[in-house]
Amino acid sequence: MAVGSGNLPELHNVEGFRLGIGSAGIKTPGRRDLVVMEICAGAAVAGVFTKNAFCAAPVQVAKRHIAAQTPRYLLVNTGNANAGTGEQGLLDSEQCCALLAEQAEVSAEQVLPFSTGVIGELLAVDKIAAAIPQAIADLKPDNWVLAAEGIMTTDTRPKAASRQFDFDGQTVTVTGIAKGAGMIKPNMATMLGYIATDAAVDQALLNDMVLEASNQSFNRITIDGDTSTNDACILVATGKTALAKVTSKTDALYQPLYDAICSVFIELAQGLVRDGEGASKFVTVKVLGGKTEQETLDVAFTVAESPLVKTALFASDPNWGRLLAAIGRAGVPELDVSLVSVSLNEVLIAERGCRAASYTEEQGQAVMDQEEITITIDLARGEQQSTVWTTDLSYDYVRINADYRS
Repeated sequence: MAVGSGNLPELHNVEGFRLGIGSAGIKTPGRRDLVVMEICAGAAVAGVFTKNAFCAAPVQVAKRHIAAQTPRYLLVNTGNANAGTGEQGLLDSEQCCALLAEQAEVSAEQVLPFSTGVIGELLAVDKIAAAIPQAIADLKPDNWVLAAEGIMTTDTRPKAASRQFDFDGQTVTVTGIAKGAGMIKPNMATMLGYIATDAAVDQALLNDMVLEASNQSFNRITIDGDTSTNDACILVATGKTALAKVTSKTDALYQPLYDAICSVFIELAQGLVRDGEGASKFVTVKVLGGKTEQETLDVAFTVAESPLVKTALFASDPNWGRLLAAIGRAGVPELDVSLVSVSLNEVLIAERGCRAASYTEEQGQAVMDQEEITITIDLARGEQQSTVWTTDLSYDYVRINADYRS
C-alpha cells in the first residue's frame, strides 16, 4: 500500500557518476540486491549518518573512510543491516570494501559501505564477493532506476528524483535515489540516500549543503518515530560541468544549485513517506506562529507521531480532540491554548481552545476521506514555522513488521 501514483520522473544522467547492480541473493535468492556506484576522480563527496548509538558496522566504516580519503566507490547491500554484529561486523564491512577496491584498483579507504535489512545477523560476505564483479560489469550512467530498485527492502516502489537548470549557457544536473519505508525518523538523513550533481563544489561547502538539505527534508519526516541504525545520505559533486567551482554561498551559482539539490532531497523524503509501511494517507503537518523553530518542530512531530492521531487518520475519523491533546503535550512553554487554531486542509476545526463555531462534522469528514491531508496549526505566539511529513498507522504496518524476519 502506498499513496500516489509512484511514477518516476525522467532521471537525467550525471556525468562522472555510474551505477551497477548485481545479484547476491543475501535474503532472497536471485534478487538484484547489490549496488555499486562509481565516482569520478576529483569529485567532492559529503555525507551525513545516523545518530543512533547502535550505529551499524558499515556506518562506522564509512565515517572513517570518508574522513580519510575522497571516496571513489559506494557499495550497497540489502537484506542484511550488519548492525549489532560487534567486531566481526566491522571486519566484514572492511573486507567488502577491500574486495571491491581490489577489482576497481583503488584503496579500500576509497570505498564507502552501506547495508540495510535485518539487524543482528552476520553479513554474508561470500555472497557479496560473488556479486561484486556483476555490479562492476554493469556500471552505467543511466542505471538510476535499477539502482533505486536494488536498494529497496520493505519498500513497495523505488524512489528517485531529478532536476536540471541552465546557468551561463550550461546545463546543471542533480539526480538522486533513496530507500526507506519503515523505521523512519532519521535524526540526520534517511534510511539510504544517494544524490549526485555534475557541478563543482568546494568540499567544505558541500558538507554544509548536505547537512542543510537533509535538515529541510529527511529530518522532517516520520513514519513510526524509530531511528534506524543504518541511516546514511551521500551527496556527490563530480565537477564535470564547464562552470567554475562553487566555493562560497555568495557565488552566483550557489543558490540555484542548492535550490535544485534541496528540491531533490524533499521529493525523495516525501517519496519515503508516500511509501511508508502500510500507509494509506500522506499527511503534511504545518505549524505556524512559534517563538522558536524548535517549538514548532516539537509540536509538529508530537502530532505526526501520536498513535491516536495516526489511527484516526487511518480510520478517516475527524477526531480533532486528539490533535488538541497532542499539541498540548508537546512541551511548548506557557502555551496559551486560547490563541491556538487548527485546520484540516482549508477547514478550520478548532480555535480559542475549542471547536470552531463554523466547523461541521461533515466538513471534517470530507477532508479525512482524502488520501492527502494537511494539518495546519497556528500557535499565534511568534514568526517561526516548520513542516513535517508523516503517514497514518494501519493494520498493514503491524503485519509488515510482525512478519519482517519471516
